[in-house]
Amino acid sequence: MKIRNKIIIAGAASLIALAAVAQATRTYSVRALPPAVVKTVPVAGSTDVDPGLKEITVTFSKDMQDGSWSIPQTTPSENFPEIPAGAKIHYQPDKRTCVMPVKLESGRTYVVWFNHGQYQNFRDTARLSAVPYMLVFETKK
Repeated sequence: MKIRNKIIIAGAASLIALAAVAQATRTYSVRALPPAVVKTVPVAGSTDVDPGLKEITVTFSKDMQDGSWSIPQTTPSENFPEIPAGAKIHYQPDKRTCVMPVKLESGRTYVVWFNHGQYQNFRDTARLSAVPYMLVFETKK
């Protein structure tokens, strides 16, 4: 019984050592890590956004997969921008900037998530999901 315990302990120690080596030799690169939001229009935290703004744009750190996005509504409807009938979310030719057509109202606080919870469809061309990002802004009264 004592030998079995020693073998189990030695095996566990070996696994821990292998995990430490794997962690230490992990390579980090832009290609290997998920895309992140680098810019939004309007700017996050703005309190004076023109309610006449027709598009929200979000720019990512990497080329993104076209036709794939997640913008879940996680707040009451008055805090989520209306998307005009017939309008389509799309990427600009740079493949990094996603355009969300909107109709905003004055004096409102808007909350827009780009990827959130189970909704992870903003993906780069290697299919890595973007880091979730919450955009919050207020329109002028």
